[in-house]
Amino acid sequence: MNTASPTRKPSRIQKRNRKLILDAALEVFSTHGYRGATLDQIATCAGLSKPNILYYFTGKEEIHITLLNGLMDTWLAPMREIDPEGDPLEEILRYVHRKLEMSREFPRESRLFANEIIQGAPRIGPHLEAGLKPLVDETSTLFEGWMAAGKLAQMDARHLIFSIWATTQHYADFAAQVRVLMGEADVEGGARAHLDMMFRRLLRP
Repeated sequence: MNTASPTRKPSRIQKRNRKLILDAALEVFSTHGYRGATLDQIATCAGLSKPNILYYFTGKEEIHITLLNGLMDTWLAPMREIDPEGDPLEEILRYVHRKLEMSREFPRESRLFANEIIQGAPRIGPHLEAGLKPLVDETSTLFEGWMAAGKLAQMDARHLIFSIWATTQHYADFAAQVRVLMGEADVEGGARAHLDMMFRRLLRP
């Protein structure tokens, strides 16, 4: 007879505490980086004890990996939404605009990802190979097909993707610098108009 007990679903309190821990960890990691972050800082930010943190996670690395894995799904969603049947220029501009919006909505997540990549992707490297690379390969092939059909200007598709990432995530990763340099200006509105104009000129065949 099978005596194994069924896996229990986490209670409402357990779900709440995990969310508290992950949100606190996001704040700590995005501010101090992985090496500078400690479990004590995460516990203080979450309003929980360190033993309570260790009830839910084995340590700092597991918390960090959990955050990164969730972030990758969010970060890649706009690229997955590019419609191969849509107008090429408008589809790419929609992607640019969504990435810019995400820089405003998820600045801590952007800094978390940037810090991990700067350190050589020690914890998310396998996910880059298994998740990011196939999607970028597929998207690059789509862009190259549009270029071959004369619907977009000829260029290196992967470098186009890198340029989109660089110009949009700058507003999250260098937010403090942008605020100083732009003052009271409408940063998001100005960035949207500028990037729209720049990529339209770049991509129009």
